[in-house]
Amino acid sequence: MKILLHAVGEKMPGWVNTGYQEYAKRLSLPECRLELREVAPGKRGKNAAAGKIVEEEGERLLASVPRGAHLVALDVKGKPWSTEQLATVMQGWMQQGQDVSLLVGGPEGLSDACRQQAAQSWSLSPLTFPHPLVRVIVAEQLYRAWSVIRNHPYHRAG
Repeated sequence: MKILLHAVGEKMPGWVNTGYQEYAKRLSLPECRLELREVAPGKRGKNAAAGKIVEEEGERLLASVPRGAHLVALDVKGKPWSTEQLATVMQGWMQQGQDVSLLVGGPEGLSDACRQQAAQSWSLSPLTFPHPLVRVIVAEQLYRAWSVIRNHPYHRAG
């Protein structure tokens, strides 16, 4: 199974790329692989219409999703999963045998179209995170969930 992380934004700071790559490298396995697909952000300026920008970013996100992928929106209004719940969800994804596409919006979040087309909606936290940091958090949490599934010592919660 391939997990595709579709994220609005390009040219991330070095710490974001380093953090994301650390966990993506660990999840470069035959049964589960994590890949990043960056989507160009909209032009933000003094007179930019935020709603239009989010809508256009949503169109680009959805266009980057391969046909037949299981779509998951990362959204503050989504379902919060514990690590163990994420591991259960991830096992379900692996058993489905289809690729999974996780959608991460830009600074203003996801478009309504992305939310509506998603089969699942996942909330990382009720807190607001900078969208570049979400890449690192998602990659680490996916690796942690995989470690729970495989009884790997990385996850040592008690």
